[in-house]
Amino acid sequence: MSEATEFPSSVGRVAPRSLAEEGITTYAQLAEYTERELLTIHGVGPKAIRILAEELQKRGMGYRED
Repeated sequence: MSEATEFPSSVGRVAPRSLAEEGITTYAQLAEYTERELLTIHGVGPKAIRILAEELQKRGMGYRED
C-alpha cells in the first residue's frame, strides 16, 4: 500500500502512488523537482504535471527551474 500524499485525486491514482514511491508526498517536496525530472517518473504525465503546478501555485510555490 502506498503512502498517503497531499495531492488531489484529480491527478489520478498512478501519479500520487509513483511520486510516493520516490519519496515525494508533500507539495514542499514536489517543489524541489523540475517538471522534466518529474516526467521521468513512470505514471507522471503532462496532465499530472499541469494539475500539480496549479496546486503548487495556489500555495505560492512552483517547480524548481531547469
